[in-house]
Amino acid sequence: NGVHSIRRLAGSDSEAKAMYRFLQNDRVSEDDIIRNMSSNCVSCVGNRPVLCIQDTSDVNLYNHKNRIKKDNYIGTTNAPTCGLGFHIHPGFVIDAESFMPYGFSTIKIWNRSHEQAKKDVSHHKKMLPTEGKESYRWIETSLKSKEILQPASEIIIIQDREGDIYEQFAVVPDSKTHLLIRAKSNRILQGKQKLFEYLSSQPLQGSYEVKIEGDKRRSTTKRTATIEVRFSAITISSHQYIDKSLPKNITLYAIEAKEVGDDIENPIHWRLLTTKKVEDLQTALVCIEWYTCRWVIEEVFKILKKEGFNIEASELSQPKAIRKLCLMMLETIIKLFIMQIAYAMPEESCPQSCFSQEEMECLEIQIEQLEGKTDKLKNPYTSSDLKRYIWAIARLGGWKGYLSERKPGITTFWMGLQKFTAVMQGWILFRNVSRR
Repeated sequence: NGVHSIRRLAGSDSEAKAMYRFLQNDRVSEDDIIRNMSSNCVSCVGNRPVLCIQDTSDVNLYNHKNRIKKDNYIGTTNAPTCGLGFHIHPGFVIDAESFMPYGFSTIKIWNRSHEQAKKDVSHHKKMLPTEGKESYRWIETSLKSKEILQPASEIIIIQDREGDIYEQFAVVPDSKTHLLIRAKSNRILQGKQKLFEYLSSQPLQGSYEVKIEGDKRRSTTKRTATIEVRFSAITISSHQYIDKSLPKNITLYAIEAKEVGDDIENPIHWRLLTTKKVEDLQTALVCIEWYTCRWVIEEVFKILKKEGFNIEASELSQPKAIRKLCLMMLETIIKLFIMQIAYAMPEESCPQSCFSQEEMECLEIQIEQLEGKTDKLKNPYTSSDLKRYIWAIARLGGWKGYLSERKPGITTFWMGLQKFTAVMQGWILFRNVSRR
């Protein structure tokens, strides 16, 4: 429920007190909540190949600075002058073939001190052991995810530029665990060649076309992009501050996906580093497709912060309670992604994965109200398919219902689910009263 106040969320005064006590109770730890989320995730994975997508976001509570308690659960954030909050770094797990979300392998949640750290211009920071740096979160989350996701047949850990850390390539990969990371810097390879120039000089292996949706925030226009693909094995070398027990050189595979054409504003140009062996175009294309899934975790943060739960507007005064609430919100966001992915899949999905029997009965009545007079506005799915009920949630969220139009997005499902929650409360009340 996307409300900022526990009082508004609760149905009674006693229910509100119970929620406050639960979130403020020290016996309910963040580690317990994360462990439960990990257990839920791994129980769904089975012997399947999975993608574990990582990224970092901060929860800024500065607007509540006069009310919120300044304790050890909160500190400065990345905001230059008005940062007050904490950071989260989840490992979001999805199926590598169907892209169905399974949940979170683990979540790193932490805060800095209350004083803004001064920028260290000396070599002291570089000489710190990797475990002492904040960037260690990338390696720590990878190692924990690798351990937790052991039942999976293959684990592909996907990260943005910040994860391009030599130590991570040295300690994380094994026979079934691979890294797929966007290159951050133009490394000097063996032979004194620079990575970016070397990769661009490789022979063209093939190309493909992809439709790009317009996005004003990213300054991208709607177009069909032609992407050229190159790849090669490379050897990267360690730096002078690295732990001497780690190998001095590591062999990786580099992939370049570059959009070609005239007068393109902000063309696609990715340089990916992976420990997975890439010796043919098909494998390179699969890796590129996997990397595109990284944007899913940005959708997770968007629903958590701005367009959904709006955790940053929480009216709780204790940071430890807000942090626990944040973790539980992340767990419920999985349901939205299951609906989005399931609706896009051609095969049937089990409706019980998202809705109870009583909820489906209520939705059946909603479908009668939401269907139009023409065949194009009828629900085309059967009661054995989850898409039948997702269609209703999307219509409640403002989707027009035409299958020929753009499929409903996460925000539409979020608004539809909120509206359905209110409808469901009325439905339960009606059934209880009418049975007296």
